[in-house]
Amino acid sequence: MDDLARRQLDGIAELAGLAAAAGIEVWLRGGWAMDFHLGEVTRAHVDVDWYCWRADADRLADLLRGRGWRPDPRMPVDLQLDLVRADVEMSVAYLARDATGQVVVGAGPWAGTALPDGMLTGPPGRIGPLAVPMISVAAQIEFKEMFPVWMPDRPRRDKDAADLTRLRARVAPEPRP
Repeated sequence: MDDLARRQLDGIAELAGLAAAAGIEVWLRGGWAMDFHLGEVTRAHVDVDWYCWRADADRLADLLRGRGWRPDPRMPVDLQLDLVRADVEMSVAYLARDATGQVVVGAGPWAGTALPDGMLTGPPGRIGPLAVPMISVAAQIEFKEMFPVWMPDRPRRDKDAADLTRLRARVAPEPRP
C-alpha cells in the first residue's frame, strides 16, 4: 500500500467517524467500496467516493471543512460534494427518496432516477480494523456492469472490468432449488 492509499484510508476513517458522530448516514461506493468488501487494497485509487442524503450534505461539508477539507472548485456543489485536502479527493454523491420511498439520485441531470433496491442495506465493509458503511455488493456490480450502457460515450475502463472480476469471484452463487 502506497502513501496516497494510506492517506485515503485515513480520510475514509475520518469522514465515516465524523458522520457517525453527527448522525449523518454515509455509504462508501466505487473502487474503495470494492476493496472494503474484499478486505484489502487491490489497486491505486484516484479518489474516494461516497453517498449521503442530500439533506445532510451541508452539515457533512461543514464538519469536513472544520478539519481542513476544502471544496473542489471543479465541481458545482449543487451536483455533488467534492472536497480535497492535500492530494486526497473525496466525492460525495447525493441521495434522496421519491414519493414512494425509493432511493433515487439526489441531484444533477439524473435526479429522481431510481437506484438499485437494497443498495443501502449491505453489511459494513472492512479493511483491517476499519469498518465503514458501504453500498451492497450487488449494487457495486450493477453500477460497474451498467456504466457503459448508461453512458455509451464512456466505454468500460480496464479497472472496472478487473473490479467486476474480483467482485464476482467473491459473491456466493445463488443456491439452486
